[in-house]
Amino acid sequence: MKKNKMSFETSFWTGLAEGNPFREVDAFFAFAYLDYYKQNLSEMVIYSRKTKVYKQDNPSDVFVLYTAFNFFLKVCYGLQKKSKKWKVKDSLCCETVFHLTSLTQEEYENPFIVFQKAFGENTLEEFELFLCQIVELSLSPHAGDPDAELTTPYIHLIKMLDAGELIRERGVEKIRKTDQMDPVA
Repeated sequence: MKKNKMSFETSFWTGLAEGNPFREVDAFFAFAYLDYYKQNLSEMVIYSRKTKVYKQDNPSDVFVLYTAFNFFLKVCYGLQKKSKKWKVKDSLCCETVFHLTSLTQEEYENPFIVFQKAFGENTLEEFELFLCQIVELSLSPHAGDPDAELTTPYIHLIKMLDAGELIRERGVEKIRKTDQMDPVA
């Protein structure tokens, strides 16, 4: 059976099309830093409830962010399936609460859990709809729909950003099947 590879549609903003989600995470964070993404995503969500237009001086920035986030969601969708063959390398530095950011201790140790939880609750299409909604509402001079569910996808996306950065920083290694033989006494 032929495997269908998912296109991450990176060529628009990175100038390349890889197909390897681990390299794509590197490209995503080479484009901008984690703090930049989190700050802009938070501001877009805040502006989606206001009558002010986000980035009024240059709204094209929002379109570039939208394409980057849309790409990142596709990469995360691909990463959730990699957890059976890959694991994140152990951290070399001491663990502190600061390093956990939005992740639980379990998610910090295995960031693939974040992607599995996120796509267990929402589909890729629902996350893409969330992005469309916040872009539309943040660029609209009218206040957003107070009934729109933006909180859950926002929290998942923030956690996915943290997990992606953690994977990029620590690197990954293939899980090896080792035959553990019990020594005979």
